Amino acid sequence: MKRFLIMLLVSTIVSVAVAQESDLFCHKRINLYQIENMPNAKGTDHRDSIERNRIWRCEQPRLYEYLPGAEERKDVAVILIPGGGYIKQAYETAGVSLAKWLNSIGVTAFVLLHRLPNQPDMTDPVTGPVMDAQRAVKWVRAHAKDYGISPDKIGVMGCSAGAHLSGCVSVAKDDLSKCGDDLDTVPCRPNFAILISPAAGAANEGNFIKGAKDNVKKLLEMYQIDKMVDSTTAPMLMIHASNDRTVSPQNSVEIYKALISNGVKQSSLHIFPFGAHSIALRDQPGSTAYWPEIAEQWMREIEVLPAAK
Repeated sequence: MKRFLIMLLVSTIVSVAVAQESDLFCHKRINLYQIENMPNAKGTDHRDSIERNRIWRCEQPRLYEYLPGAEERKDVAVILIPGGGYIKQAYETAGVSLAKWLNSIGVTAFVLLHRLPNQPDMTDPVTGPVMDAQRAVKWVRAHAKDYGISPDKIGVMGCSAGAHLSGCVSVAKDDLSKCGDDLDTVPCRPNFAILISPAAGAANEGNFIKGAKDNVKKLLEMYQIDKMVDSTTAPMLMIHASNDRTVSPQNSVEIYKALISNGVKQSSLHIFPFGAHSIALRDQPGSTAYWPEIAEQWMREIEVLPAAK
């Protein structure tokens, strides 16, 4: 009997772990490239490395779709880019949870898993995340009609490194994702961006860059968001905490200053007293708990979501 109870307990724990791990993967998977035609790839055989709801190596860049109910669906989509210091992607807390929240306000959501700068299977690991994020924007835009989305209402949203990458795809001048197919001519910039605790580049990121591998440092130096903003940049919303010791809130300030000085007037900045580097959807301290409402109302202000009735 004792042995049976132990086996039952182990089975239950394993079942729960599998259920939690597979939450993302039970949604439709969209591969961004044909594996044999993937740019910036050595063609070596490799596999995903996934542990505790985090992906450490991405076999093939891809999206997972999260669809709102047909009656609630609006004509806007957001591509979620989970963070993790560019060494992993925390796709549960910074992807799946946010996708479900976006669905609740009628937004079609896609969670992006991209290649990481520490992967040995790329010819240029530094630019791998940027080209995959650009390709994601192009794929969603090219398939907008299939989802009832307006092709000029496609946003990106990320936390920490995911916020930096959302900024990269918003300001990059060159399309790195071209691979000789029909998506090569599709615009790769989003129409708006929501950046949560973003690193602007290599100057004010606090502890974010300390201990980072060389490729991550090179990516931050190559894409300094505040220095690449121009008058063609789409509006951005920055959410940050004053007590963030990993990425200084000065990063968001510098991005906002650049946006305003370049005439991107629909942008917005909110710095809360608390929240550290763990601003998420639930269990936020004090006024930080209002950030999802602020983000929703901002999307209404820039008219990608309809005004509340």
